[in-house]
Amino acid sequence: MADAGLYALAEHVGQALKTRGFMLATAESCTGGWIAEAVTMVPGSSAWFERGFVTYTYISKREMLGVKAATLEQHGAVSEHTVAEMAQGALAGSHAQIAVAVSGTAGPGGGTPGKPVGTVCIAWNAKGGAARSETQHFAGDREMVRKQSVLRALQGILDLLQDEENKQEK
Repeated sequence: MADAGLYALAEHVGQALKTRGFMLATAESCTGGWIAEAVTMVPGSSAWFERGFVTYTYISKREMLGVKAATLEQHGAVSEHTVAEMAQGALAGSHAQIAVAVSGTAGPGGGTPGKPVGTVCIAWNAKGGAARSETQHFAGDREMVRKQSVLRALQGILDLLQDEENKQEK
């Protein structure tokens, strides 16, 4: 059974995108396609969800999304630099106007002192408009970290759309 809060948020994202005539692309690493799954739970999502990329390895991030090898070498997969390039690559490799990208360390292992388990980087990009990224530190087990990442990614889409609308009104 789908989580009611996650479904409602995905539905709200869909309504906001559809109202603006926008399509969404996702570029996911630690969430493994969960954002795409959440949005496709909503009937009629083909009207606003264009495609998703699941890029778990460095090579897939480079080949599918055009993330630069130097970015990965210098900053690692879990960095705002990398997710920004992932979001840009998702826009470039799709017909979407909005993209979200996520990469993180969901655990239980894999954390480092500089990037402990629960560290998740998220980026949002609008074609021809705003781009933003952030680093979150989520608590909990692997599933909780991943779910919080999906929720924040979806909320960030709404925030980006609102910011774009506010800019156009000025």
